[in-house]
Amino acid sequence: MSGSSTTTAPAASQAESTPRPTNEYPSNTYAWYVVVILTITYTISFIDRQIMSLLIGPIRQDLAISDTQVSLLIGLAFALFYTFLGLPIGRLADRYSRRTIIAVGITIWCAMTAACGMAQSYLQLFMARVGVGVGEAALSPSALSLISDYFAPERRGRAIAFYTSGISLGSGLAMIIGGPLIALVGTVGRTEWPLVGELYGWQKVFILVGLPGLLMALLMFTVREPARREQLVVQGQGRSGAAALSFAEVFRFLLARWKLYGSHFVGLSVTAMLTYGFLAWVPQTFVRTWGWSIPRIGIVYGVVTLISGGLSVLLVSVLARRFEAQGRTDVYMRTALWSFVLGAVGAVLVPLAPNPEFAVLMLVPMSTGTIAATGAGLTALMVVTPNQMRAQTSACYYFVVNLLGLTIGPTGIALFTDYVFRDDRMLRWSVLSVATLSGIVAISLLIYNLRQYRQAIAEAGSWTERKPAPTA
Repeated sequence: MSGSSTTTAPAASQAESTPRPTNEYPSNTYAWYVVVILTITYTISFIDRQIMSLLIGPIRQDLAISDTQVSLLIGLAFALFYTFLGLPIGRLADRYSRRTIIAVGITIWCAMTAACGMAQSYLQLFMARVGVGVGEAALSPSALSLISDYFAPERRGRAIAFYTSGISLGSGLAMIIGGPLIALVGTVGRTEWPLVGELYGWQKVFILVGLPGLLMALLMFTVREPARREQLVVQGQGRSGAAALSFAEVFRFLLARWKLYGSHFVGLSVTAMLTYGFLAWVPQTFVRTWGWSIPRIGIVYGVVTLISGGLSVLLVSVLARRFEAQGRTDVYMRTALWSFVLGAVGAVLVPLAPNPEFAVLMLVPMSTGTIAATGAGLTALMVVTPNQMRAQTSACYYFVVNLLGLTIGPTGIALFTDYVFRDDRMLRWSVLSVATLSGIVAISLLIYNLRQYRQAIAEAGSWTERKPAPTA
């Protein structure tokens, strides 16, 4: 791999907001407390993000819009600033208080989710969804950096997999909570609501799921900033004096390893494409193909997604231990590859199912495999990336993932329905088309990445401080 030499960086000009590293990691109990808080926060973010997939029908009816326009609300509107703001926010997280950045982000996205419930037009709803993305851009780059500093490398995989299970927890709870909420508030016509005025039923749902998440912003201040570890050793600096890096230096580091990061980012982006496409359109697939009601598929898909979240953590743990016992050095990327193979098989079988019961059964490996692949892939990314650029690198990862996965996944399925098959009842075949194409591309890229990742693991020992020097 090219560019293995370290870059020269100026010493940090301002004080870090985190303590200097020590030999000891925080206690296991407190570290897991932090992971739980971050996972609950991630769960809430996905509830606020995914609740719209249950509201497609009434939103289309009340705003008189198409599947493609709905898909833009789910994907493009959310990803527009979520994608681009992640980069500067990631840079802030590599230098300043990560918990404060997360707390501010929570406040913004919860308020904007509630604002979706106040929208009176398609444009207003689109802009409110943009605001949700602005807030959520603060979470994962900061959270992944925090978790990596709370756990030693050999224990990090399970913690990050637990955190990424928030995807399935949030998506599942959005389905489970959203179905009954829709049934409770109704979806036809407008009714009067105290202090707000006349609202459609779907607008009330956004308000009810958005505001409670503000409590997590307060809980974030029970999280302590850990010492920053495994920093890039800079020429001219001692082993104990790793410096902050400029954005140009971070960019050069990633560019010199473009094969590693490029195949990783794009491969997992296509994985995300499959995940987000299913989360957006599976409820409507069951409605249009088998005549299920929204509350029914919401509860069933929600339970499946919750179960899959727990199974994904177990799958990452089992596969990682197996590959480690085999002496593999590419443990986490190999785990990501085989997890996605499982998910891709399930994804293809869901739309081919002869009945809804078999389709529900196949949603389990689909959801488990794709979530596990995401968790293992993110762990792999943290292992081969120096501390000073972890949040920025994960922000670059989310930039690519959301630019491709969050926009193309939901919108790709809608485009097949609106412009290829030209029939709402053909939605299942649109899902099959996207599942097949994304499966082939993602598996090919993840296989290619294995060799690049093995080289990166070998290189990491030359720059990382696995055991940080004690404080003076």
